Amino acid sequence: EPASVTKVMTLLLTMEAIDSGALSYDDTVTGSAHAASMGGSQIWLKEGEQMRVEDLIKAVCVVSGNDAAVALAIALGGSVEGFAAQMNERAAQLGLAHTQFTNPHGLPAEGHYTSALDLARITCAAYENAAFRRIVQTEYAVIPWTGHDFDRAMRNKNKLLTAYEGANGVKTGYTKAAGRCLVSGAERDGMQLIAVTLNAPDMWNDAATLLDYGFAAYEMRKVLS
Repeated sequence: EPASVTKVMTLLLTMEAIDSGALSYDDTVTGSAHAASMGGSQIWLKEGEQMRVEDLIKAVCVVSGNDAAVALAIALGGSVEGFAAQMNERAAQLGLAHTQFTNPHGLPAEGHYTSALDLARITCAAYENAAFRRIVQTEYAVIPWTGHDFDRAMRNKNKLLTAYEGANGVKTGYTKAAGRCLVSGAERDGMQLIAVTLNAPDMWNDAATLLDYGFAAYEMRKVLS
């Protein structure tokens, strides 16, 4: 079970929809009753509350809002089931043999699973998108909160962004069933690495160890001018 690192695929599809013109950052999405009913990490989206796509993306990236993920999924797929079909279609396009999604957020569900390698491949595809790379390294964001005298202030749960040299993403996740999950990314001297740890109690140190290994074992070489 991948918990909220599922949202890497949710973000990939959202960014690709924006690139294709099917969606824009300034589009407004209205929160549904289903989105508002999500538990776990959330931004307390209310049914009927209107929010810009860009703010929903920030909510998914920075505080892993399950309600924000569902709102985006319904906007893109018409329903959670419709969006899950898009997720699985994209997974098939990427050649992922050990992945099946049933929702955009990663809360426990029968038939919702992936692997560390498949998550790494999803993240590789997402890193091809400049907007994705920019937003997953956001440490702090503020988005509007309709009906309140203050905005929603959000701080990223990814500790590596401030604790690891070159860290530039990507996504944390946790449920009791999945354990502590992390998709991490870092770039040094032009080399981008991605590491994935699932059900890893010491995920911060495990991720740092994997990234350290990658940077120590490999270097970029110019092979063709």
